[in-house]
Amino acid sequence: MKKEKSCSVIIARQEHGVSRKLMSPNALRTLYRLRDNGFFGYLVGGCVRDLLLGREPKDFDVVTNATPAEVKRIFRNCRLVGRRFRLAHIHFQDEIIEVATFRSQASNEPEPEPKETNEPDHRQRHPRMLKDDDGMILRDNVYGTPEEDALRRDFTINALSYNIADFSIIDYTGGLADLNAGIIRTIGDPAVRFQEDPVRMLRAVRFAAQLAFTIEEKTRKALVVATDTIVRAAPPRLYEEILKLFLSGEGARCYELLRQTGLFAALFPNFSNWLDAESEGFPHARFGEMLSYVDSRIQQGGKVSPPLLLALLFGEYIDGKAAHFRQQGAPWQQSVNAAVAEFMGETCPIIMISNRVELALRDIISQQMRLKKIPGRRPESFIARPDFNDIVEYCRATCGDNQDVVKQLDWWAAQARQQAPVPLPSGLTEEAGAPQRKRKRRRRRNPKAKSRTEGV
Repeated sequence: MKKEKSCSVIIARQEHGVSRKLMSPNALRTLYRLRDNGFFGYLVGGCVRDLLLGREPKDFDVVTNATPAEVKRIFRNCRLVGRRFRLAHIHFQDEIIEVATFRSQASNEPEPEPKETNEPDHRQRHPRMLKDDDGMILRDNVYGTPEEDALRRDFTINALSYNIADFSIIDYTGGLADLNAGIIRTIGDPAVRFQEDPVRMLRAVRFAAQLAFTIEEKTRKALVVATDTIVRAAPPRLYEEILKLFLSGEGARCYELLRQTGLFAALFPNFSNWLDAESEGFPHARFGEMLSYVDSRIQQGGKVSPPLLLALLFGEYIDGKAAHFRQQGAPWQQSVNAAVAEFMGETCPIIMISNRVELALRDIISQQMRLKKIPGRRPESFIARPDFNDIVEYCRATCGDNQDVVKQLDWWAAQARQQAPVPLPSGLTEEAGAPQRKRKRRRRRNPKAKSRTEGV
């Protein structure tokens, strides 16, 4: 291990256990292509952190001194994305490698007018960093050096770099020490970093839960003070972060940290108040049970779709709203529609849930009544629904030890596995538990009656 003049720590290949065999072949192709074209590139961020911890990285991010336009000229399979910070996505058959240009620690000073030039190799000047009045970064396309880029990252453990040129690991921020100590620490003043990007607070919680790390005291205090500013982040970004939190396999731990820091109440104010209150003298315990259920499925290698996740976490809350509408005379489907719409009205101003997910969430809850109709009309059409498995899974997760419901679900599962009709479960009658529709009586037509137009 040695130090450079820039105060970086370089760990040579023989001093660390990170092997290229553990890396994505597509990420290595990207790094080698950049090198062959006269640029240098590093693996950076979570992939380096996870490799050092012996975990399997979910994705591999690359940073380089090539601008996005230069990356696009090198890779035919490249797409440029992003407004706040321009990125290059290298598309492979089964993976996307994200390539970013080294960012600078530029100030929010006005940018001079660019000079016109006809030189083919002229690198166009990009807009400088733009912040709003509260210090949140709105635009960040100022390019710099590897060290500046590392100092611009959120946490020390995410600022480690892997240099493909000599297979070394470079640490500019003390991330190795924090990684070994199990500490989540911001780079620089945590109050300023959370002000620049409030989503970093959610990332701190997620990393602490996933890695079983501790949030450093100064960072934690700044986070608690800044919790109310989380609503300044873009609602679509918050939705993506919420999915990452509760689909991480450590959703219960994430929830604990969100509650302790006050972030949960800031993100879900109405739902949080409902959780704190009791119904008929009993606390709302199903939310915690569903978090444990989701964690168990994910840890066992299963998948939970976003609509099913929302139904599991907020289904009891939505059911309560639907029951209120039914007390006012609304029929079943209309009551569920109104309850989901009210829930979306509370949530979407802070966390933007798409219309597609909203419709799927509504169907998962409303179609619980259809499961009770055995076999019902056209059971094969119901089984063919794209969300059939989510509907059954939601019912199975929330039914508890109700054996009648378990029999119904087993019948549906057996019916879905084979096309031939399956006998009804013992002890249950056809359409068990379903409200019976009153059929309209058809008027019998008198064949001897003359047409009204006859004889006209």
